[in-house]
Amino acid sequence: MPRTAATTIVQRTRAGLDAAKAQGRVGGRPSVVDSKKLATIKKLLASGDHSRADIARMTEISQATLYRVIATL
Repeated sequence: MPRTAATTIVQRTRAGLDAAKAQGRVGGRPSVVDSKKLATIKKLLASGDHSRADIARMTEISQATLYRVIATL
């Protein structure tokens, strides 16, 4: 593919993404952890009565996701 064609594709893609962003659209996969689950996770962690595996099971998320959420707290 010639360089000018690739540049044109990049520019058009960027313009489309910028237009979508201006309309309030966000790209990417939706998060599994909503505000309600996050509040539950915080409460359960603060209580200290449950293991992280238990918290992941109770909130119906994977342990990897739980650890990712904890890292952002």
